[in-house]
Amino acid sequence: MRIFGRHFRTIWRGDDGGVHIIDQTRLPFAFEIAVLNSVEQAAHAIRSMMVRGAPLIGATAAYGIALAMRADATDDSLARAATLLRKTRPTAVNLAWALDQMVAALSPCPPGDRADRAFSRAAEICDADVAQCESIGRHGLAVFEKRFGEKGGKGTLNVLTHCNAGWLACVDWGTALAPIYKAHDAGLPVHVWVDETRPRNQGASLTAYELGAHGVPHTIIADNTGGHLMQRGQVDIAIVGSDRTTSRGDVCNKVGTYLKALAAFDTKVPFYVALPSTTIDWSMSDGAAIPIEERDARELSHIIGRTETGALETVAIYPPESAALNIGFDVTPARLVTGLITERGTCPASRDGLLALFPEHARAAA
Repeated sequence: MRIFGRHFRTIWRGDDGGVHIIDQTRLPFAFEIAVLNSVEQAAHAIRSMMVRGAPLIGATAAYGIALAMRADATDDSLARAATLLRKTRPTAVNLAWALDQMVAALSPCPPGDRADRAFSRAAEICDADVAQCESIGRHGLAVFEKRFGEKGGKGTLNVLTHCNAGWLACVDWGTALAPIYKAHDAGLPVHVWVDETRPRNQGASLTAYELGAHGVPHTIIADNTGGHLMQRGQVDIAIVGSDRTTSRGDVCNKVGTYLKALAAFDTKVPFYVALPSTTIDWSMSDGAAIPIEERDARELSHIIGRTETGALETVAIYPPESAALNIGFDVTPARLVTGLITERGTCPASRDGLLALFPEHARAAA
């Protein structure tokens, strides 16, 4: 996607040999590039959410392994790097998938070949993610066009989304935002309701940032406004991403997604989830078994903003003696999901629906 008229991916290997990332903790007020030169720095980038979003976490982990191999290509180093990176974020399944891909590719290689092979395999993972997300966009565009036709093909298609599932969450294009970009570029009159998405405000700070950069009309709303808009008929379709989807269609996404799905179900608003197949956990059938990340309470108690003088400040927003619980994700049961949009097409949120698109996983599907 384009920022300042220039095309960017969220992660790439620079001419200096380092792995370059967009530091998402600085957005939307500052666009800064950070350079990762070690596996420890890659792990910190994932843990601190300089990079975030399931596909991008996986891509960063892959490059983290490559950086480890550049420094020390022994079997012990490979194992240590994989263990370090695997512990950074427990919920997103793309992390484990990417690490398994890297270990499988590198284990048979002699140590002298591992660094080059690791960087090559990491780049392949990134390119594959871009292709998958672009395909999700095309299949999602068909869903949007159908929905627009159902409302008579007049006015505006109002889309509600939650958190950030755009190109900043992936390598390029995004998952839930890819159909929005495709629709906008195709001339479909689309408008996006952007949940601010507390506590880290990924909607207000990231989704709004990239939609604005692409010229997509959008309006930021408080997290609890979506149900009200649905009741008033001001939401035509809801679409979100996923950090892990079970083999039977339960969806784990940023906390608050479940409440949006409940409101959509009650008001008969179609609720779609866009995801690449790398986000499907074929070994898990029940969403209740997904490990849910609990994060630092400071993400709730403090917020970053720009003052009237232009300075960036972090301020406390509630009494310091109050306890806080910062749950990162929730699970939306498959019964509340209208459909899953993948790189191979759209399907019901069910085991049969997923296997119709991905029959090669029939044995692995729980």
